[in-house]
Amino acid sequence: MRNFSRPGASPSPHPSPLTPHAAALVIFAKAPIPGDVKTRLCPPLTPEEAATLHGSFVLDMLERTKLAVATFHLPLQRYLACAPFSEHVFFRIMEERHGVRLLDQVGKDLGQRMHRTFVDLFAQGYQQVIIVGTDVPTLPLTVYQEAFAILSHSEVVLGPALDGGYYLIGLTRPTEDLFAGIPWSTDQVLAATQQQAKALGLSVGLTATWRDVDRIADLLKLIAECREDHKKPKQDRTFSMRTAGTLQLLATRLKTR
Repeated sequence: MRNFSRPGASPSPHPSPLTPHAAALVIFAKAPIPGDVKTRLCPPLTPEEAATLHGSFVLDMLERTKLAVATFHLPLQRYLACAPFSEHVFFRIMEERHGVRLLDQVGKDLGQRMHRTFVDLFAQGYQQVIIVGTDVPTLPLTVYQEAFAILSHSEVVLGPALDGGYYLIGLTRPTEDLFAGIPWSTDQVLAATQQQAKALGLSVGLTATWRDVDRIADLLKLIAECREDHKKPKQDRTFSMRTAGTLQLLATRLKTR
């Protein structure tokens, strides 16, 4: 989960009554701008290829979180936290097509941006808020159900990533100190966050460990998973046709680089 922000930006207003136990699920996303997204995949990918892949991942998360909400009847509102800003045409299209509410990411680093998001949504009356990144296109739908269930008895939920970070974090109240001093973009993010939570006396629950896609090795493993997924009946496949097609094209191009 690595994103940029626009200084001074603020959440888009969306007045609506909230139920006493309302929950929010926030997808942290960047607009698919070449040179701004998936830069650690370049090279061997071109900035344009990386942006196309990222855009497909964002769409995957919008579609799969919507499906998770419908499948498990989760009483929550979905948000898209946008960078560089929510007025970008990509995000406006996502808002119209996928029924999500838009927020601007605000802060100098990832921790500040997440904290501000938590503060703003809890101020609206939500009692459980979960943030998820866009680099986990195959994350099982059950993880969302599990994460909100964990928040019913823990103050923090984390979704561990195989690279030592986390792909998901949820809270039951704003906790600014949880994000202080974390070495972002390293393999110590998860461990440091757990240590910080312990020092603050916060109870923590973990969801399933999953692979996110940050480096070329992650992408190659995702391509291999996609090939196996394609052998299943259509109704049982995890990968969207859009992402599967993108990965197939990238696999072909990578053979010549």
